[in-house]
Amino acid sequence: MVFAMEEADQTAPSVIDRYYTRWYKTDMKGKLCEDHCILQHSNRICLITLAESHPILQNGRKIKNINYKISDGCSRLNNKVSGKSKRGGQFLTEFAPLCRITCTDNMEYTIFSCIRGRLLEVNEDILKRPDLLLEKPSTEGYIAVILPKLEESKSITNGLLTREQYEDVVSKRTNPQQEPC
Repeated sequence: MVFAMEEADQTAPSVIDRYYTRWYKTDMKGKLCEDHCILQHSNRICLITLAESHPILQNGRKIKNINYKISDGCSRLNNKVSGKSKRGGQFLTEFAPLCRITCTDNMEYTIFSCIRGRLLEVNEDILKRPDLLLEKPSTEGYIAVILPKLEESKSITNGLLTREQYEDVVSKRTNPQQEPC
């Protein structure tokens, strides 16, 4: 009986795997290996995270700074939503920058929204604990939460890759003839 319970624990899907569909955007804005992951819940809400292959998550990099200030007039930290329809949230296009992350090797990466929708929140916890982004990128280390428009909720995945397509792209990158990420 104990063995059966342990076996069940090992095969049970995670909350992310159970309730979210993973979508990927690779080589964001033409930058090789800068891959993003979009976790889409059945209620339309999407979490923007780093894909496992993103350079920030490779080679033991450490994060020096995360900045949600996009320009002098725009900070994602100033985003305020209210009410059932989430009025007041900043509307984002798929190439809207969410934040800039600087690593200790001074490499800077811009994280984009990847989908159109209303910004519901940014993850302020990663400002205090940047290691969350490295240790738990799909859960506590998410970047932002976006709510696509109802009429666009079915079409937001156009141009995004499924898990299988993403793994195919990543496996081709590790081909010996190509430069690794």
